[in-house]
Amino acid sequence: MQRYDRAMPTPPLPSLRQQAALRDRWLGQRLAGVVPAIMRRHDIEAWVLVAREYNEDPVVATMLPATWLSARRRTILVFTDHGDTRAAIARYPVDGLFPAEWDPDEQPDQWAALAEHLDAADPATIALNVSEAFPLADGLSHHEREAMMRALPERLRPRAVSGESLAIGWLETRLPVETEALADACRSAHELLRRGLSAEAIVPGSTTTRDLEWWLRDETRSAGLDVWFHPAASVQRADGSHSVNLAADPNDDVISAGDLIHVDFGIVRLGLHTDQQQHAYVLRHGQTDVPNGLRQGMANANRVQDLLMAEFKTGRSGNDILHSALAAANVESLDATIYTHALGLHGHAAGPTIGLWDRQDGVPGPGDYPLYPDTAYSIELSVGRPVAEWDGQVVRFMVEEDAFFDGTHVGFLDGRQTEIWRIG
Repeated sequence: MQRYDRAMPTPPLPSLRQQAALRDRWLGQRLAGVVPAIMRRHDIEAWVLVAREYNEDPVVATMLPATWLSARRRTILVFTDHGDTRAAIARYPVDGLFPAEWDPDEQPDQWAALAEHLDAADPATIALNVSEAFPLADGLSHHEREAMMRALPERLRPRAVSGESLAIGWLETRLPVETEALADACRSAHELLRRGLSAEAIVPGSTTTRDLEWWLRDETRSAGLDVWFHPAASVQRADGSHSVNLAADPNDDVISAGDLIHVDFGIVRLGLHTDQQQHAYVLRHGQTDVPNGLRQGMANANRVQDLLMAEFKTGRSGNDILHSALAAANVESLDATIYTHALGLHGHAAGPTIGLWDRQDGVPGPGDYPLYPDTAYSIELSVGRPVAEWDGQVVRFMVEEDAFFDGTHVGFLDGRQTEIWRIG
Protein backbone atom coordinates (compact mmCIF):
# COMPACT_ATOMS: atom_id res chain seq x y z
CA MET A 1 0.00 0.00 0.00
CA GLN A 2 1.42 3.35 -0.99
CA ARG A 3 1.64 6.45 1.13
CA TYR A 4 -0.03 9.58 -0.06
CA ASP A 5 3.13 11.69 -0.46
CA ARG A 6 2.46 13.19 -3.88
CA ALA A 7 4.37 15.73 -5.89
CA MET A 8 1.32 17.55 -7.23
CA PRO A 9 -1.15 19.35 -4.96
CA THR A 10 -4.91 18.88 -5.10
CA PRO A 11 -6.38 20.73 -8.11
CA PRO A 12 -7.94 24.05 -7.08
CA LEU A 13 -11.69 24.31 -6.82
CA PRO A 14 -13.42 26.19 -9.65
CA SER A 15 -15.91 28.99 -8.99
CA LEU A 16 -19.19 28.14 -7.27
CA ARG A 17 -20.97 28.54 -10.61
CA GLN A 18 -18.60 26.10 -12.27
CA GLN A 19 -18.93 23.68 -9.34
CA ALA A 20 -22.70 23.77 -9.70
CA ALA A 21 -22.49 23.03 -13.44
CA LEU A 22 -20.09 20.15 -12.76
CA ARG A 23 -22.26 18.60 -10.07
CA ASP A 24 -25.40 18.95 -12.22
CA ARG A 25 -23.58 17.18 -15.06
CA TRP A 26 -22.70 14.32 -12.70
CA LEU A 27 -26.30 14.25 -11.47
CA GLY A 28 -27.63 13.91 -15.01
CA GLN A 29 -25.26 11.01 -15.65
CA ARG A 30 -26.26 9.34 -12.39
CA LEU A 31 -30.00 9.67 -13.07
CA ALA A 32 -29.57 8.24 -16.57
CA GLY A 33 -27.24 5.41 -15.57
CA VAL A 34 -27.34 4.51 -11.89
CA VAL A 35 -31.12 4.61 -11.34
CA PRO A 36 -32.09 2.25 -14.20
CA ALA A 37 -29.27 -0.13 -13.22
CA ILE A 38 -30.33 -0.46 -9.60
CA MET A 39 -34.05 -0.63 -10.45
CA ARG A 40 -33.37 -3.51 -12.83
CA ARG A 41 -31.04 -5.13 -10.32
CA HIS A 42 -33.88 -5.31 -7.82
CA ASP A 43 -36.69 -5.68 -10.42
CA ILE A 44 -38.57 -2.55 -9.33
CA GLU A 45 -40.70 -0.91 -12.03
CA ALA A 46 -41.58 2.40 -10.31
CA TRP A 47 -39.98 4.49 -7.58
CA VAL A 48 -41.75 7.43 -5.93
CA LEU A 49 -39.87 9.95 -3.80
CA VAL A 50 -41.66 12.68 -1.86
CA ALA A 51 -40.17 15.64 0.00
CA ARG A 52 -41.50 18.83 1.51
CA GLU A 53 -39.61 22.05 1.97
CA TYR A 54 -37.42 21.83 5.12
CA ASN A 55 -38.33 18.15 5.52
CA GLU A 56 -36.39 16.70 2.61
CA ASP A 57 -36.04 12.99 2.03
CA PRO A 58 -32.22 12.48 2.17
CA VAL A 59 -32.34 10.77 -1.23
CA VAL A 60 -34.39 13.54 -2.84
CA ALA A 61 -31.83 16.06 -1.56
CA THR A 62 -29.17 14.28 -3.66
CA MET A 63 -31.34 14.35 -6.80
CA LEU A 64 -32.04 18.08 -6.90
CA PRO A 65 -30.09 20.58 -9.03
CA ALA A 66 -27.19 22.40 -7.37
CA THR A 67 -29.14 25.65 -7.29
CA TRP A 68 -31.95 23.98 -5.33
CA LEU A 69 -30.76 24.28 -1.75
CA SER A 70 -33.95 22.57 -0.55
CA ALA A 71 -37.12 21.06 -1.94
CA ARG A 72 -39.85 23.54 -2.92
CA ARG A 73 -43.29 23.15 -1.40
CA ARG A 74 -44.00 19.45 -2.01
CA THR A 75 -41.66 17.91 -4.57
CA ILE A 76 -42.58 14.47 -5.93
CA LEU A 77 -40.08 12.66 -8.17
CA VAL A 78 -41.23 9.57 -10.04
CA PHE A 79 -39.27 6.92 -11.93
CA THR A 80 -41.16 4.40 -14.08
CA ASP A 81 -40.20 1.80 -16.73
CA HIS A 82 -37.43 0.52 -14.43
CA GLY A 83 -36.02 4.06 -14.24
CA ASP A 84 -35.92 4.84 -17.95
CA THR A 85 -38.72 7.42 -17.56
CA ARG A 86 -38.56 10.31 -15.08
CA ALA A 87 -41.18 12.83 -14.05
CA ALA A 88 -41.76 15.58 -11.50
CA ILE A 89 -45.19 15.98 -9.97
CA ALA A 90 -44.23 19.38 -8.59
CA ARG A 91 -45.32 23.02 -8.69
CA TYR A 92 -41.91 24.07 -10.00
CA PRO A 93 -39.97 22.43 -12.87
CA VAL A 94 -36.86 20.56 -11.75
CA ASP A 95 -34.49 22.24 -14.23
CA GLY A 96 -34.67 19.69 -17.03
CA LEU A 97 -33.74 16.68 -14.92
CA PHE A 98 -37.36 15.62 -14.29
CA PRO A 99 -39.93 16.62 -16.94
CA ALA A 100 -42.95 18.34 -15.40
CA GLU A 101 -46.03 16.08 -15.40
CA TRP A 102 -48.43 18.19 -13.36
CA ASP A 103 -50.55 21.14 -14.46
CA PRO A 104 -52.24 22.57 -11.34
CA ASP A 105 -54.70 24.48 -13.53
CA GLU A 106 -56.04 21.23 -14.95
CA GLN A 107 -55.70 19.09 -11.81
CA PRO A 108 -55.45 21.14 -8.59
CA ASP A 109 -54.87 18.04 -6.43
CA GLN A 110 -51.19 17.09 -6.48
CA TRP A 111 -51.84 13.63 -5.00
CA ALA A 112 -54.51 12.95 -7.62
CA ALA A 113 -52.01 13.95 -10.32
CA LEU A 114 -49.54 11.43 -8.93
CA ALA A 115 -52.21 8.74 -8.84
CA GLU A 116 -53.14 9.43 -12.47
CA HIS A 117 -49.48 9.25 -13.51
CA LEU A 118 -48.96 5.90 -11.80
CA ASP A 119 -52.29 4.55 -12.99
CA ALA A 120 -51.24 5.21 -16.59
CA ALA A 121 -47.84 3.57 -16.06
CA ASP A 122 -49.44 0.56 -14.30
CA PRO A 123 -46.23 -0.66 -12.61
CA ALA A 124 -46.11 -4.09 -10.98
CA THR A 125 -44.12 -2.66 -8.06
CA ILE A 126 -43.96 0.83 -6.57
CA ALA A 127 -40.98 1.50 -4.30
CA LEU A 128 -41.29 3.99 -1.45
CA ASN A 129 -38.48 5.25 0.78
CA VAL A 130 -39.36 3.43 3.99
CA SER A 131 -36.77 1.42 5.93
CA GLU A 132 -36.31 0.11 9.44
CA ALA A 133 -32.55 -0.46 9.18
CA PHE A 134 -31.29 2.55 7.20
CA PRO A 135 -32.25 6.13 8.18
CA LEU A 136 -31.07 7.43 4.80
CA ALA A 137 -33.62 5.14 3.11
CA ASP A 138 -36.48 6.10 5.42
CA GLY A 139 -37.22 9.58 4.09
CA LEU A 140 -40.95 9.28 3.38
CA SER A 141 -42.77 10.90 6.28
CA HIS A 142 -45.81 9.28 7.88
CA HIS A 143 -48.23 11.98 6.72
CA GLU A 144 -47.00 11.95 3.12
CA ARG A 145 -47.21 8.19 2.91
CA GLU A 146 -50.76 8.17 4.29
CA ALA A 147 -51.85 10.87 1.85
CA MET A 148 -50.28 9.11 -1.12
CA MET A 149 -51.79 5.71 -0.29
CA ARG A 150 -55.25 7.27 0.06
CA ALA A 151 -54.89 8.84 -3.39
CA LEU A 152 -53.69 5.71 -5.21
CA PRO A 153 -56.24 3.56 -7.01
CA GLU A 154 -57.11 0.57 -4.84
CA ARG A 155 -55.55 -1.88 -7.28
CA LEU A 156 -52.15 -0.14 -7.00
CA ARG A 157 -51.95 0.05 -3.20
CA PRO A 158 -50.79 -3.57 -2.65
CA ARG A 159 -47.95 -2.97 -5.11
CA ALA A 160 -46.16 -0.56 -2.76
CA VAL A 161 -42.89 -2.01 -1.43
CA SER A 162 -39.88 -0.71 0.46
CA GLY A 163 -37.42 1.19 -1.72
CA GLU A 164 -34.58 0.57 0.74
CA SER A 165 -32.42 -1.27 -1.79
CA LEU A 166 -32.92 1.48 -4.37
CA ALA A 167 -32.13 4.31 -1.95
CA ILE A 168 -28.94 2.63 -0.75
CA GLY A 169 -27.88 1.63 -4.24
CA TRP A 170 -28.35 5.19 -5.50
CA LEU A 171 -26.45 6.75 -2.63
CA GLU A 172 -23.55 4.29 -2.50
CA THR A 173 -22.76 3.86 -6.21
CA ARG A 174 -19.99 6.07 -7.55
CA LEU A 175 -19.38 7.04 -11.17
CA PRO A 176 -15.72 6.95 -12.31
CA VAL A 177 -15.63 10.76 -12.37
CA GLU A 178 -16.98 10.86 -8.81
CA THR A 179 -14.34 8.40 -7.67
CA GLU A 180 -11.63 10.65 -9.06
CA ALA A 181 -13.22 13.63 -7.32
CA LEU A 182 -13.43 11.69 -4.06
CA ALA A 183 -9.72 10.91 -4.33
CA ASP A 184 -9.08 14.65 -4.74
CA ALA A 185 -11.19 15.31 -1.65
CA CYS A 186 -9.14 12.76 0.29
CA ARG A 187 -5.96 14.48 -0.83
CA SER A 188 -7.32 17.86 0.27
CA ALA A 189 -8.14 16.43 3.70
CA HIS A 190 -4.72 14.78 3.95
CA GLU A 191 -3.03 18.08 3.15
CA LEU A 192 -5.00 19.84 5.89
CA LEU A 193 -4.26 17.06 8.37
CA ARG A 194 -0.57 17.10 7.57
CA ARG A 195 -0.43 20.83 8.19
CA GLY A 196 -2.54 20.56 11.33
CA LEU A 197 -0.36 17.83 12.79
CA SER A 198 2.77 19.94 12.50
CA ALA A 199 4.47 22.98 13.96
CA GLU A 200 2.36 25.15 11.66
CA ALA A 201 -0.64 24.59 13.93
CA ILE A 202 0.85 23.24 17.17
CA VAL A 203 3.12 24.97 19.67
CA PRO A 204 3.83 22.42 22.42
CA GLY A 205 3.01 23.76 25.86
CA SER A 206 0.62 26.36 24.41
CA THR A 207 -1.72 24.93 21.77
CA THR A 208 -4.69 23.00 23.12
CA THR A 209 -6.62 20.22 21.44
CA ARG A 210 -9.56 22.62 21.03
CA ASP A 211 -7.22 25.12 19.35
CA LEU A 212 -6.23 22.42 16.88
CA GLU A 213 -9.85 21.54 16.14
CA TRP A 214 -10.74 25.15 15.38
CA TRP A 215 -7.54 25.62 13.36
CA LEU A 216 -8.72 22.79 11.12
CA ARG A 217 -12.18 24.34 10.85
CA ASP A 218 -10.77 27.74 9.88
CA GLU A 219 -8.27 26.35 7.37
CA THR A 220 -10.93 24.14 5.80
CA ARG A 221 -13.18 27.14 5.29
CA SER A 222 -10.29 29.19 3.90
CA ALA A 223 -9.74 26.47 1.30
CA GLY A 224 -13.35 26.83 0.14
CA LEU A 225 -14.31 23.51 1.69
CA ASP A 226 -16.56 22.46 4.54
CA VAL A 227 -16.57 19.87 7.32
CA TRP A 228 -19.45 17.48 7.99
CA PHE A 229 -18.61 17.08 11.69
CA HIS A 230 -16.55 19.05 14.14
CA PRO A 231 -12.97 17.71 14.22
CA ALA A 232 -11.98 15.76 17.33
CA ALA A 233 -8.43 16.06 18.70
CA SER A 234 -7.16 14.15 21.72
CA VAL A 235 -3.92 13.02 23.33
CA GLN A 236 -2.55 9.89 25.01
CA ARG A 237 0.33 10.22 27.49
CA ALA A 238 3.03 8.02 28.96
CA ASP A 239 1.87 8.65 32.53
CA GLY A 240 -1.51 7.07 31.76
CA SER A 241 -3.43 10.22 32.69
CA HIS A 242 -5.01 10.45 29.24
CA SER A 243 -6.50 7.39 27.60
CA VAL A 244 -9.05 6.64 24.89
CA ASN A 245 -12.77 6.81 25.67
CA LEU A 246 -14.75 6.29 22.47
CA ALA A 247 -18.03 7.03 24.25
CA ALA A 248 -17.05 10.54 25.37
CA ASP A 249 -15.94 13.77 23.74
CA PRO A 250 -12.22 14.52 24.17
CA ASN A 251 -11.10 16.98 26.82
CA ASP A 252 -9.52 20.32 26.04
CA ASP A 253 -5.88 19.55 26.83
CA VAL A 254 -2.68 21.52 26.34
CA ILE A 255 -0.55 19.58 23.88
CA SER A 256 2.79 18.81 25.49
CA ALA A 257 6.10 17.13 24.70
CA GLY A 258 5.72 13.35 24.74
CA ASP A 259 2.04 13.42 23.70
CA LEU A 260 0.61 11.11 21.06
CA ILE A 261 -1.94 13.30 19.26
CA HIS A 262 -4.96 11.83 17.49
CA VAL A 263 -7.31 13.71 15.14
CA ASP A 264 -10.60 12.60 13.58
CA PHE A 265 -11.42 14.84 10.59
CA GLY A 266 -13.76 14.85 7.59
CA ILE A 267 -14.38 17.39 4.83
CA VAL A 268 -16.87 17.95 2.02
CA ARG A 269 -15.57 18.73 -1.46
CA LEU A 270 -17.92 18.94 -4.45
CA GLY A 271 -20.57 17.21 -2.38
CA LEU A 272 -18.35 14.22 -1.55
CA HIS A 273 -17.36 13.40 2.02
CA THR A 274 -14.09 12.16 3.51
CA ASP A 275 -13.41 10.64 6.94
CA GLN A 276 -9.84 10.23 8.23
CA GLN A 277 -7.99 9.75 11.50
CA GLN A 278 -4.26 10.28 11.94
CA HIS A 279 -1.58 10.61 14.63
CA ALA A 280 1.43 12.77 15.46
CA TYR A 281 3.96 12.59 18.27
CA VAL A 282 5.53 15.57 20.03
CA LEU A 283 9.22 14.86 20.51
CA ARG A 284 10.67 15.31 23.98
CA HIS A 285 13.91 17.23 24.48
CA GLY A 286 16.71 15.13 23.04
CA GLN A 287 14.42 12.76 21.09
CA THR A 288 14.92 12.48 17.35
CA ASP A 289 12.27 9.90 16.54
CA VAL A 290 8.95 8.45 17.66
CA PRO A 291 9.39 5.72 20.30
CA ASN A 292 9.63 2.28 18.73
CA GLY A 293 6.61 0.97 20.67
CA LEU A 294 4.40 3.65 19.17
CA ARG A 295 5.74 3.02 15.69
CA GLN A 296 5.01 -0.68 16.10
CA GLY A 297 1.48 0.14 17.21
CA MET A 298 0.91 2.04 13.98
CA ALA A 299 2.31 -0.90 12.02
CA ASN A 300 -0.15 -3.20 13.80
CA ALA A 301 -3.03 -0.90 12.84
CA ASN A 302 -1.87 -0.93 9.22
CA ARG A 303 -1.78 -4.72 9.35
CA VAL A 304 -5.40 -4.90 10.51
CA GLN A 305 -6.35 -2.54 7.66
CA ASP A 306 -4.82 -5.05 5.26
CA LEU A 307 -6.57 -8.01 6.90
CA LEU A 308 -9.92 -6.22 6.77
CA MET A 309 -9.63 -5.15 3.15
CA ALA A 310 -8.60 -8.66 2.13
CA GLU A 311 -12.09 -9.77 3.15
CA PHE A 312 -13.88 -7.43 0.72
CA LYS A 313 -15.74 -9.52 -1.85
CA THR A 314 -18.87 -8.68 -3.83
CA GLY A 315 -21.99 -10.06 -2.18
CA ARG A 316 -20.52 -10.57 1.29
CA SER A 317 -22.39 -8.87 4.10
CA GLY A 318 -20.83 -6.35 6.42
CA ASN A 319 -21.24 -8.77 9.33
CA ASP A 320 -19.51 -11.58 7.43
CA ILE A 321 -16.58 -9.31 6.56
CA LEU A 322 -16.37 -8.15 10.19
CA HIS A 323 -16.29 -11.66 11.65
CA SER A 324 -13.67 -12.89 9.17
CA ALA A 325 -11.41 -9.86 9.65
CA LEU A 326 -11.57 -10.08 13.45
CA ALA A 327 -10.77 -13.79 13.28
CA ALA A 328 -7.76 -13.08 11.07
CA ALA A 329 -6.54 -10.36 13.47
CA ASN A 330 -6.97 -12.72 16.42
CA VAL A 331 -4.78 -15.35 14.73
CA GLU A 332 -1.99 -12.75 14.70
CA SER A 333 -2.72 -11.70 18.31
CA LEU A 334 -3.73 -8.21 17.23
CA ASP A 335 -6.10 -6.43 19.66
CA ALA A 336 -8.42 -5.06 16.98
CA THR A 337 -11.77 -3.26 17.06
CA ILE A 338 -13.35 -2.67 13.64
CA TYR A 339 -16.02 -0.06 12.85
CA THR A 340 -15.90 0.60 9.12
CA HIS A 341 -18.65 2.35 7.16
CA ALA A 342 -19.66 3.44 3.67
CA LEU A 343 -18.65 6.87 2.38
CA GLY A 344 -19.72 9.21 -0.40
CA LEU A 345 -22.68 11.60 -0.58
CA HIS A 346 -22.75 11.42 3.23
CA GLY A 347 -20.04 10.84 5.81
CA HIS A 348 -21.66 7.92 7.61
CA ALA A 349 -23.15 6.88 4.31
CA ALA A 350 -25.52 4.28 2.92
CA GLY A 351 -24.08 0.80 2.54
CA PRO A 352 -22.97 -2.15 4.65
CA THR A 353 -21.99 -1.45 8.24
CA ILE A 354 -18.82 -3.40 9.09
CA GLY A 355 -18.96 -3.31 12.87
CA LEU A 356 -19.52 -0.56 15.42
CA TRP A 357 -16.97 0.12 18.13
CA ASP A 358 -19.42 -1.21 20.72
CA ARG A 359 -20.89 -3.93 18.47
CA GLN A 360 -18.11 -6.33 17.54
CA ASP A 361 -20.53 -9.26 17.32
CA GLY A 362 -22.19 -7.76 14.23
CA VAL A 363 -24.92 -5.22 13.50
CA PRO A 364 -28.33 -6.68 12.57
CA GLY A 365 -29.89 -4.88 9.62
CA PRO A 366 -27.18 -2.54 8.29
CA GLY A 367 -24.55 -5.22 8.84
CA ASP A 368 -26.56 -7.72 6.79
CA TYR A 369 -26.46 -5.55 3.68
CA PRO A 370 -24.12 -6.91 0.96
CA LEU A 371 -21.07 -5.34 -0.61
CA TYR A 372 -21.57 -4.02 -4.16
CA PRO A 373 -19.01 -2.81 -6.71
CA ASP A 374 -18.21 0.87 -7.32
CA THR A 375 -18.59 1.83 -3.67
CA ALA A 376 -16.38 3.72 -1.21
CA TYR A 377 -15.60 3.01 2.44
CA SER A 378 -13.93 4.61 5.39
CA ILE A 379 -11.61 1.89 6.68
CA GLU A 380 -12.00 2.73 10.35
CA LEU A 381 -10.60 0.65 13.20
CA SER A 382 -8.35 0.70 16.23
CA VAL A 383 -5.66 -1.56 17.65
CA GLY A 384 -4.40 -1.68 21.21
CA ARG A 385 -0.75 -2.42 21.96
CA PRO A 386 1.36 -2.29 25.14
CA VAL A 387 4.19 0.23 24.69
CA ALA A 388 7.40 -0.65 26.54
CA GLU A 389 8.62 2.95 26.57
CA TRP A 390 5.40 3.90 28.36
CA ASP A 391 5.85 1.27 31.13
CA GLY A 392 3.72 -1.25 29.26
CA GLN A 393 0.68 1.01 29.03
CA VAL A 394 -1.80 -0.16 26.38
CA VAL A 395 -2.05 2.59 23.76
CA ARG A 396 -4.94 2.69 21.30
CA PHE A 397 -4.05 3.44 17.67
CA MET A 398 -7.20 4.71 15.96
CA VAL A 399 -6.80 4.86 12.21
CA GLU A 400 -9.18 5.75 9.43
CA GLU A 401 -8.52 6.11 5.72
CA ASP A 402 -10.79 6.15 2.69
CA ALA A 403 -10.87 3.38 0.09
CA PHE A 404 -12.72 2.35 -3.06
CA PHE A 405 -14.01 -1.12 -4.03
CA ASP A 406 -14.36 -1.76 -7.77
CA GLY A 407 -15.93 -5.19 -7.40
CA THR A 408 -12.63 -7.05 -7.47
CA HIS A 409 -10.03 -4.92 -5.75
CA VAL A 410 -10.12 -2.45 -2.88
CA GLY A 411 -7.49 0.24 -2.40
CA PHE A 412 -6.98 3.54 -0.64
CA LEU A 413 -8.11 6.55 -2.63
CA ASP A 414 -5.12 8.64 -1.56
CA GLY A 415 -2.90 6.26 0.38
CA ARG A 416 -2.75 5.98 4.15
CA GLN A 417 -0.63 7.05 7.09
CA THR A 418 2.08 4.49 7.80
CA GLU A 419 4.34 6.64 9.98
CA ILE A 420 3.38 8.75 12.96
CA TRP A 421 4.16 12.37 12.15
CA ARG A 422 6.84 14.06 14.29
CA ILE A 423 6.49 17.49 15.82
CA GLY A 424 9.57 19.19 17.23
